[in-house]
Amino acid sequence: MSVKSEIIKVLEENREQAISGQELADMLHVTRAAVWKAVKALKKEGYAIHAAQNRGYSLAGESDILSEEGIRLFLKGDQKSNRIVVKKSVDSTNVFAKKLAIEGAAHGTIVAAEMQTKGRGRNGKSFFSPEGTGIYMSLILRPRGKLAEILPITAATAVGIVRVIRRMTGMETKIKWVNDIYLENRKICGILTEAIMDFESGGIDALIIGIGLNIRTEQEAFPVELRDTAASLFPEKVTRNELIAEIAEEVLELSEAPGTMEIMEEYRQYSLVLGKEIFWEEKGIERSGIAKEITADGALKVLCGSEEVLLRAGVISVRSCLWNRK
Repeated sequence: MSVKSEIIKVLEENREQAISGQELADMLHVTRAAVWKAVKALKKEGYAIHAAQNRGYSLAGESDILSEEGIRLFLKGDQKSNRIVVKKSVDSTNVFAKKLAIEGAAHGTIVAAEMQTKGRGRNGKSFFSPEGTGIYMSLILRPRGKLAEILPITAATAVGIVRVIRRMTGMETKIKWVNDIYLENRKICGILTEAIMDFESGGIDALIIGIGLNIRTEQEAFPVELRDTAASLFPEKVTRNELIAEIAEEVLELSEAPGTMEIMEEYRQYSLVLGKEIFWEEKGIERSGIAKEITADGALKVLCGSEEVLLRAGVISVRSCLWNRK
């Protein structure tokens, strides 16, 4: 580990507490000059490090730069040894994570980036990913299952994110089937689950779970077409490093048994589509119906007049509530 990495690890562990340059030098077995040089480089990278004469260096509470050391600090138990890759910029964390998975990256690997130049959503749509204001992360899973398990894992991921947001911020969010998280009727998070298949066994070699969560993106910073439908969390006193660690732990735990009755019931409780008129496109034709039920495997049962339709994938839009759940 470099001197820079060692210093940010110590400062993260002692956030807002001053540590003298000599103390850091002794701790890391380097010179005071090496400490000063590393701190100067960290400041240049954007870390809010205060330096006070006769007191030393301290990491400001508002500092919110992503780092492997900052994420690992908040991981617990077995997850603490997970591989963590943090990038300044990538085209897409899912694309980057796929490359790592193909190269053999282990279950539980976490990829995070300060920004994405080609953030991806479902059906080829893009995900707005400006620098330093959101969480853009991917998790590599090595499940022992079939392709049919992707839908429950996506649902379980959504449940995990809702849990973390409530626990860390006190905010109540809802899930729009199958993979979007909403706060007060505006989208704050999208989930993209992609599989790498093992064609010999017919099973899944790896799953890549991509998560884009708007944290501090100002409303006017969103593209014009998103300003009425997108929003950010703006949590108080919670860093993105901590949120990434909490989300990773929650999702990895839930992914061990994603389709359990308890998880799917929780998913239904958070749903903002049940009982509402929804619209979707099928073979180029717009269809509509009332979202009636979410099945045990995460599919959406829709009532279209006297016909019941089962949706297992795709994008829906939600409009006025026309049907009350019973």
